[in-house]
Amino acid sequence: MADGTKDAVSSNQMWGGRFASGPDAIMEEINASIGFDKKLFAQDIRGSVAHATMLADKGIISTEDKDKIVEGLNTILSEIERGNFEFSRKLEDIHMNVEARLATLIGPAAGRLHTARSRNDQVALDFRLWVKEELIKTERMLTDLIGAFLDRAEEHAETVMPGFTHLQTAQPVTFGHHCMAYVEMFGRDRQRVRHAIEHLDESPIGAAALAGTSFPIDRHMTAKALGFREPTRNSIDTVSDRDFALEFLSVAAICSMHLSRLAEEIVIWSTPQFGFIRLSDAFSTGSSIMPQKKNPDAAELVRAKTGRINGSLVALLTVMKGLPLAYSKDMQEDKEQVFDAAENLELAIAAMTGMVRDLAVRTDRMSAAAGSGYSTATDLADWLVREAGLPFRDAHHVTGRAVGLAEQKGCELAELPLEELQGLHSSITEKVFDVLSVDASVASRTSFGGTAPSEVRKQIAWWRNRN
Repeated sequence: MADGTKDAVSSNQMWGGRFASGPDAIMEEINASIGFDKKLFAQDIRGSVAHATMLADKGIISTEDKDKIVEGLNTILSEIERGNFEFSRKLEDIHMNVEARLATLIGPAAGRLHTARSRNDQVALDFRLWVKEELIKTERMLTDLIGAFLDRAEEHAETVMPGFTHLQTAQPVTFGHHCMAYVEMFGRDRQRVRHAIEHLDESPIGAAALAGTSFPIDRHMTAKALGFREPTRNSIDTVSDRDFALEFLSVAAICSMHLSRLAEEIVIWSTPQFGFIRLSDAFSTGSSIMPQKKNPDAAELVRAKTGRINGSLVALLTVMKGLPLAYSKDMQEDKEQVFDAAENLELAIAAMTGMVRDLAVRTDRMSAAAGSGYSTATDLADWLVREAGLPFRDAHHVTGRAVGLAEQKGCELAELPLEELQGLHSSITEKVFDVLSVDASVASRTSFGGTAPSEVRKQIAWWRNRN
């Protein structure tokens, strides 16, 4: 074997069997993004149509060339949508794949499309358009989830259940009130989505590589054509910026955290020990060995996806943290994180909306548990303040002694004899029993945002009238 052949073999072994051609193959492998950025094909073509139309309007290219370009781009769009388009890794990305195919279709006129733009502002545009569309979709899905909770809250405005702190019984609430807590949480998520749309609603196209262009382009025209509020105002920042992607991932991470908290409650509530809800077979699985099992796998998977989405946020923050202005190739690593997070967030919201609409509420189990753990103790303390004039700290002390007495006797607070309560404090009268029942406790919480059914219905009405 010749020395040169030995060297080639050694080189290939060093680079690994996958890279048969040595370093050149590695460069192609690490540089190509078409495997994932082909997802941006519709946005890329839409942006190119707007750009070509503007170039013709400003006399930078001829109307004849513009018409050929637009017709060719529409042909490519149809080919991709039908699955007849052959993507090439050697052409690196979606932009070059589309441009090469356009040249094949219409000839030299295709070369005029890239006038007054760069792949830097082109990819910024495509990605920003995609994220904006995804945020609009997320907003719709969150509205549907909020609607599901409003329906359940209305249905269960009077259904009592235990409220928890530290996962210990605290005070009785209504299931409707508990549902409305998630309405507030997902309402904040929806508002964050709307803010993210507002923040990114600027068109990058026309910033070119980083310095703008000497051609007399009209960036306001392309911004309007693409549905943006206005063009970006600094060409360096435009091609450097991935805040819109980070903000999407931040919104996704917070929302998935909320979904995970809800999933955790569904997992807990569906256990035999709680038995507050039942999930249908549509959102449950069985065990391969234990025939009695019905596992809330959909909720568990929603809970798990939070880690994946959080990881995407941390990954992109890490990519961006050390980049000098303006564009660096590192930023090619932005899309896979966003695409993956978006896909999993959509799936998690859809699954949770389905579960909220699907779950059967066991009101008997909730009601039986509502009075456990001396959940009306605070009502006794409040009564002592309100009716007997005790300072709250003194009332708290008396109530603690009452709870200790009930524990000793193995009964609930409402089952303690009046004379024994009076032994704790002489000002206690039989009227105290009006506040020691679960229903009375819940009905009394009429402060704004409280758990009283009347207040829950007011909050439901407010949310139904909100956009």
